Amino acid sequence: MMKPQSIAIAIVMSMVFAVPSALSEVQLKTAQIGKTTVHYKVVLPKRFEASRTYPAILAFGGGTQTMQSVDRALQRNWQKEAELRGYIVILPAAPDDLLFFQGGEKIFPEFIVKILADYKIRDNKFHAAGYSNGGTTAFLIAASYPQYFLSITAFPGYLLRYTDASLSKLSPLCINMYVGELDAGFRDVMRQQFDLFCELGLNARFTAEKGQGHILETLSGNGAARLFNNFEEEGKGCAK
Repeated sequence: MMKPQSIAIAIVMSMVFAVPSALSEVQLKTAQIGKTTVHYKVVLPKRFEASRTYPAILAFGGGTQTMQSVDRALQRNWQKEAELRGYIVILPAAPDDLLFFQGGEKIFPEFIVKILADYKIRDNKFHAAGYSNGGTTAFLIAASYPQYFLSITAFPGYLLRYTDASLSKLSPLCINMYVGELDAGFRDVMRQQFDLFCELGLNARFTAEKGQGHILETLSGNGAARLFNNFEEEGKGCAK
């Protein structure tokens, strides 16, 4: 017969080792898209069930868009709230050392098609999101393949090399543009583009974060809840 103290220790140990199954899971994965190898991370919700349908985010890192950028974005903006709200988050690293708007975009839309085959995504549509180069990437990919997206959230970021055709493709999407009040370079370009979106009647919102520079601490950590609040709203339709 086990002593009471041993029983207590066994119970505690069982609780400790049971915890990981209740947490979200982050997986490092590799996909072959044509001749291109893509490395990416996937955040799965707590108690993920492959047969269930989940809302999803296709998120992009900033800077060089390497796996280090993916990891920073994961920790700053995505994992905690995805755990709380039951989202799948897909975070690819740019392939072949090419930024996603300088040649790395060649993996789309095939990469999206693969993810939709691997997971049950609500309505087969994602929220595109990212910061800095990642925000610019979110605009590019969603404007190129709007049939796969509900919204674009750039914090910061904007649409590069746009045409009348690419602007028209944004019309079904909810657009959120965040920029630091002190980030003059991005702030001015994004404000001008937001004004253009408004003239065209697009569903866009612009927010200059007070006291913030290029990296928005107000949308990191607990502040990342604001990003997910947008996603929740946009799942029900855009609000101007």
